[in-house]
Amino acid sequence: MSVTIINGGTQGLGEATARELARRRATGLVLAGRSAERGAALAAELSADGTPTIFLESEMEDIDAPERIVTACDERFGVVHGVVNVAAMTDRSTVWDATPEHWDRMMAINVRAPFFVLQRAAELMRRERVRGSVVNIGSVCAHGGPTRLLAYSVSKGALAVMTKSAAFSLMRYGIRVNQINPGWMDTESEDLVQRRWHDATDGWLERAEATQPFGRLIKPPELARVIAFYLSDDESGMMTGNVVDYDQTVDGAGFAPVPSPEETPAWP
Repeated sequence: MSVTIINGGTQGLGEATARELARRRATGLVLAGRSAERGAALAAELSADGTPTIFLESEMEDIDAPERIVTACDERFGVVHGVVNVAAMTDRSTVWDATPEHWDRMMAINVRAPFFVLQRAAELMRRERVRGSVVNIGSVCAHGGPTRLLAYSVSKGALAVMTKSAAFSLMRYGIRVNQINPGWMDTESEDLVQRRWHDATDGWLERAEATQPFGRLIKPPELARVIAFYLSDDESGMMTGNVVDYDQTVDGAGFAPVPSPEETPAWP
């Protein structure tokens, strides 16, 4: 492991990935995220434990955020070997209530920002002749999601196309680009989403996990190990342009899904 940028690296999957890479003796980490307090604390902790880490407070919808993040990495480490694009907006909207403002913010955070982080990082990799790796975090909703995740699903589908196109464009430079599509994951942000958008109450996680085939939701540390695999040239070799589901569902198998009555109410 070498120098890696983690966009959305202050909590949940991003934090778990930072800890996994530090455990694997990364030579440097750049964490970008909204939470200044958590980001600074995590960077200080990892640095004290032997992994030089810097934190940048960033709002990924800001058009200059990708440039600032990669420039900070260049100034501190002079190189970048890996990028993990984790940060995402998950606010709900349907075909009936999506607004232009919601749509534009969703695409800015979930598609535009990952691309321009990738672009700037690839420029730095090319300059330093690095055989680098980019891992984009998508969602199984990239195949088409629930009615309340319409804009989000579109953004993750677009991310998948970007992953494949960028992988094809960069392979002659030895730069690999892959995407992991997680399913339902147990994170702090998911707890907030469930309570805000789905009226969840205490105990919702235990009730949800009881319905899952493997008896639990995805845990960030396990997915962080998959991310580390894709970052490693030794472990994942020539793998590029992959869009891999990490979930306990099988796309296209079983009965055709239909919206529940709650998702498609009767005529008003």
